[in-house]
Amino acid sequence: MTSKSIAQRPNGKYRARYRDLAGKEHARHFDRKTDAKRWLDEVTAALVTGQYVDPKSQKMTVDQWCDLWLESYAHRESTERQAKVHLARIRKEFGPLPLMAVDEMAVKRWTAKLKREGLSQSYRFALHSRLSQVLGDAVYAKKLATNPCSKRTTPGAGKPRPYVATEAQLWQLYELADEKYRPALLLGAFAGLRVAEVCGLRPADVDLDARIILPAVQYPAQPLKTEMSMTAIPIPDSFAGELKRLLDGRTDGWVVADDGGAQLGPWKVERHMRRIRKKVDGLPEAFRFHDLRHFFASLLIASGSDVKVVQHRLRHSSAKTTLDTYGHLWPDSDESTRVAVERAMSAKINKTADPSRTGEGSAART
Repeated sequence: MTSKSIAQRPNGKYRARYRDLAGKEHARHFDRKTDAKRWLDEVTAALVTGQYVDPKSQKMTVDQWCDLWLESYAHRESTERQAKVHLARIRKEFGPLPLMAVDEMAVKRWTAKLKREGLSQSYRFALHSRLSQVLGDAVYAKKLATNPCSKRTTPGAGKPRPYVATEAQLWQLYELADEKYRPALLLGAFAGLRVAEVCGLRPADVDLDARIILPAVQYPAQPLKTEMSMTAIPIPDSFAGELKRLLDGRTDGWVVADDGGAQLGPWKVERHMRRIRKKVDGLPEAFRFHDLRHFFASLLIASGSDVKVVQHRLRHSSAKTTLDTYGHLWPDSDESTRVAVERAMSAKINKTADPSRTGEGSAART
């Protein structure tokens, strides 16, 4: 606050005024000087603690803020589409309300209502996360004092175990897929690429001679989110040979392209996956492209790969992420630790039990 003052008007009222950090003046009139001073003290405290909200923004509705928020949401086309779907749910519940009216209890009532409607826990968590993102940005823009979304209001992400297709199901999907989508299935199931990475992969990112894949961008041509995502992925000769056949001599454009050579979007790959999965016995209705990545992880674990190897092949930022997602796929930890302790102890116990192996046995009998 750059300046503040209280002045008595000719009509006996008191005019309290202040300039905010941007130099904009705000004023209110009070019957009593003590009330004017209290208001200025409250504004000063809000400015000092970072909880100041422009008075003219206090009547802004959730709908109005969502419109502004979307204008600045400069993300990939697919994520913008998803954001709009989430916002439609948020607007349905809170749209006409002032931002200030969305408090903790309102958020809790909303998440409880979503549960009664039968929405899955993961989707309720996604909606809550989006609301938290939108309201968090409102706080940052000084449109709202605090974000009512927190650990107290979240429905929790849950920890559903990923579905792992069998090899027979995987190859049935591959045979059912149109030729142009087959590279996508190979890259998901045998290299662990995410759908946006698959759609952003270029022939130049595939070194068939060195038998490695070097992810560099994601759809449409955005940088990958982390340095770990750019880790090279080794592939065997059979994989390299099948990719070479599918590329059919193409050296530019995209690995996954339509009949005219144009880049295919993630939603088209997912739509094709939904169409063909219905024809594969045993695949759940919710099976999606990302489940091919789970298939890849299960192959590595079944082959005896340890946590660090699987982490690097999946390009996770930490081993904790790998364990949280795939820990149940490793062999039974209880039995493996029993075997390790048994191996260490058995030699000593057997040696002690056989007196002929030491001079201690005869001494003990005397």
